Amino acid sequence: MLSTIRLNQYRIMWLYVFFDLPTETKADVKVAGQFRKYLLKDGFDMFQYSIYLRHCSSRENAKVHEQRVKRNLPKKGKVSILTVTDKQFGMMEVFHGRKEIPNPEAVNQLELF
Repeated sequence: MLSTIRLNQYRIMWLYVFFDLPTETKADVKVAGQFRKYLLKDGFDMFQYSIYLRHCSSRENAKVHEQRVKRNLPKKGKVSILTVTDKQFGMMEVFHGRKEIPNPEAVNQLELF
């Protein structure tokens, strides 16, 4: 018998990667660029210059991508990883100057039942 898990705001996750990498030498700049390219290739979107986020359909899926990021960490610099629920993500307020801008649109999920 096939069991189904309904996707909801508490099961869907958002994975954030924050980083501050050195860019003092050409080699440092190259490593930082490679890390950014890796994040984009793995499905992350740039939220701010050194903040990337990725929609994940479940905690398990978020863990997979978290482990991938950990395997690709640069040798130098600071990287932080944060996972939040879709509900928490939806409560975020984003401003450009003093003007509030709409939150990024939620990713539509196909639900099979």
